[in-house]
Amino acid sequence: MEEVSEETAINGEGPKISEEEMKEFMKKLEKIEEEDFLVIAGSVAKNMKDNIYEEICENVKKKKVKIIVDATGKFLTNVLKYKPFLIKPNKEELEEIFQDKINSNEEIIMYAKKLQEMGAENVLISMDQDGAILISKDKKVAYSKAPRGKLINSVGAGDSMVAGFLAGYLTYDDYEKAFKMGIAAGSASAFSENLATKEEILYQLSKI
Repeated sequence: MEEVSEETAINGEGPKISEEEMKEFMKKLEKIEEEDFLVIAGSVAKNMKDNIYEEICENVKKKKVKIIVDATGKFLTNVLKYKPFLIKPNKEELEEIFQDKINSNEEIIMYAKKLQEMGAENVLISMDQDGAILISKDKKVAYSKAPRGKLINSVGAGDSMVAGFLAGYLTYDDYEKAFKMGIAAGSASAFSENLATKEEILYQLSKI
């Protein structure tokens, strides 16, 4: 992935979520069936409780739902007790969680394994142009560089990586193939002004 000289992100404040809307949302979670996948990602509205991610996990844990979490700080670490199927911190978020400067892939792997010890089944670490590392449930470590390309817009690349990993896993039931699909999807979105198309993702996958 080629660097751009400058990238500007403009983030607006999200809407307030009412108590009635949260009750309606929780009611919809009751429709989730056993072995479904639930992705919890992003920031939390200012008026919502800090433990909302935990409440969501608590509501679905009896159904053995496979939970994927892409969040930062305590929103991530507080749900590890629910043994999420996949978490996707980046290098900077790892440093924040463990209050340490990370200088090598070996250190990334060490801290990712600590997150596994804390409950996560699979840990996917995104490292921007340096690629990604996966420590899978079967304790195998996979590393891949990102495909070469011009970075146009990094917004949504991390979400695309999660979506790609999940699509790859559902298609192949294989961690390594899911890992490559995740990198391809994340890279394809970063190389596009919009979220990547299927054709763009498959093209990047052919380069990994």
